[in-house]
Amino acid sequence: MPTLRSLAILLLFALSLTAQPAAAPVRLPAGATVQENIPYDTHPQTVMDIYRPAGKGPHPAMIVIHGGGWTNGVKSGMVATWVVRYLEKGFIVANVEYRLAAVATAPAAVEDALNAANFVFDNARKYDIDPKRVAVTGGSAGGHLALMVGMTPKSARLGKPVKVRAVVNFFGITDVDDQLHGANMRKYAVTWVPEGPDRTALARRVSPMTYVRKDVPPVLTVHGDADPTVPYQHGVNITKALTTAGAKTEMISVPKGGHGFPKETQDQLYPRVFDFLKKHGVME
Repeated sequence: MPTLRSLAILLLFALSLTAQPAAAPVRLPAGATVQENIPYDTHPQTVMDIYRPAGKGPHPAMIVIHGGGWTNGVKSGMVATWVVRYLEKGFIVANVEYRLAAVATAPAAVEDALNAANFVFDNARKYDIDPKRVAVTGGSAGGHLALMVGMTPKSARLGKPVKVRAVVNFFGITDVDDQLHGANMRKYAVTWVPEGPDRTALARRVSPMTYVRKDVPPVLTVHGDADPTVPYQHGVNITKALTTAGAKTEMISVPKGGHGFPKETQDQLYPRVFDFLKKHGVME
């Protein structure tokens, strides 16, 4: 039985939570609207928010996928620093939620990301999207999933492939097996790809490096050279491999950049991101 003292502590803790001010809603550009939690599959977690800019379309679209090492993170955390930037440029934005490791381990997140992308294409007319100008982006595990959306072939048996126009990968994991052992082992990767007889094969099956070839969409990778969470070499390696294969790819290295960038750095990076998207026909 709890003591009076422990009950009092619990009560004070509960009161402290209710006293916290609610997070201020993100201000969207004038005329922009959002439709929240649209199901794109049958799982409770497989929903997305569709943000629409003002003005008539058809519009380019950006699929945004949050990070969190496949173990945490929520789509709402992407609005202020990701979604709004594309809304301001006239994009329709699909902000995607997916199953995390506590619900379903690998390859579930990849399957969900592909299903979400297929939903965007299947409903392009409904949401006034130009299907020839759909791109995908994300950071960390979201960058990994963005790469998988752009690069996964039918032979991977992870879902129906889609043909996005471009991929913008912010410090995404490109070699999952590299993070299951050795110096680059990370708890989030070990959690997402648990022990099993086919662990190595599964890790390679969900790794963008496995699907490097000439005919993937153009890939822009942005990575800090001091990233303590996803090794900088992951970005270097996939850029080098894509270049060798003859694919269209670029890399922006951020000197002394960690895992994620302050707003000032983002403000400097995004003009280069938009230039890349213009170069490859996503933006006019």
